Amino acid sequence: MQTIPQPTRYGRIFPPDAAWLARRPAEPALEPELPIIDAHHHLWHRPDQRYLLPEFLADVDCGHRIEATVFVQCHAMYRAAGPEAMRPVGETEFVAGIAAMSDSGGYGPTRIAAGIVGFADLTLGDAVEPVLQAHMQAGGGRFRGVRHSAAWDADPIIGNGHPAPGLLAREDFRAGLRRLTAMGLAFDLWVFHTQLAEALDLVRACPGTSFILGHCGGPLGYGPYAGRRDEVFSQWKAGMAALAACPNVAVKLGGMLMRLAAYDYGALEDPPGSAELAEHWKPFILTCIELFGADRCLFESNFPVEKMGIGYGAIWNAFKRLAAGASAGEKRALFAGTAARVYRL
Repeated sequence: MQTIPQPTRYGRIFPPDAAWLARRPAEPALEPELPIIDAHHHLWHRPDQRYLLPEFLADVDCGHRIEATVFVQCHAMYRAAGPEAMRPVGETEFVAGIAAMSDSGGYGPTRIAAGIVGFADLTLGDAVEPVLQAHMQAGGGRFRGVRHSAAWDADPIIGNGHPAPGLLAREDFRAGLRRLTAMGLAFDLWVFHTQLAEALDLVRACPGTSFILGHCGGPLGYGPYAGRRDEVFSQWKAGMAALAACPNVAVKLGGMLMRLAAYDYGALEDPPGSAELAEHWKPFILTCIELFGADRCLFESNFPVEKMGIGYGAIWNAFKRLAAGASAGEKRALFAGTAARVYRL
């Protein structure tokens, strides 16, 4: 398997090693009839990796009942020309085309990219409105919101989603967020666990906005946070408990492979199975469900990012193992119902 020296492996995306993943036999799907909406995945064609409709469908074809998916921005296929603010609309155009292919029925029953979350620079303030209108038009009725990453840490080892701290407190950003809200769109909130207090301040200031917090609130476990799991968990849990008191916040469960760094997927002889992954993520995912309730939690594959460390079928088995103690109604919410509601699918 490709090896990237620790700690720079974590927090970075590199192509999955198909031969290494194949060393773990495919697991039969647990509870195969349970409907699933995959609330967070990407599609892209990068110099080192192609992950378009055929590649994603090959992963989806694993025995789980994936009924629909939500695409989340990843800087794919931006327009090469035109006003800078409008260039991210190219990503929505690209994904809407794939969604239309899926809707034709010729690629199986899963509605790929039934919801689209794109990027718009909210620091444009009120001037972001025509960008959002362009996204909505390009999405063909599928555009559901924006992710403008605020994830930032002072240590460059972490790898930031935003070039500078303090995005969420900026008045121009909040003006753009208010415009987003007025247009009936949701905001995918992406921060690290060290920024949950900043996220809380934003959420309280914008009670009318629908916030969907990504990747369990971004707990970090590498670089300066390595070997401090108990401390990180305590700080993370306090921040999540405060956010859970805000009814306009839902949280995506998953997406912790790179940032939590719970296992060294670059050095394992074989990929982990679902039981191993469930054990690694159990404290965080079960705490989220306890704090927010099933009706404000939604599972996400975060593929193909998580494919660096585990297969698609196995990750959904891990989620099903973690939800084993939930009622039938809670499972319906966790795996599909919450996603359908917050993304209006």
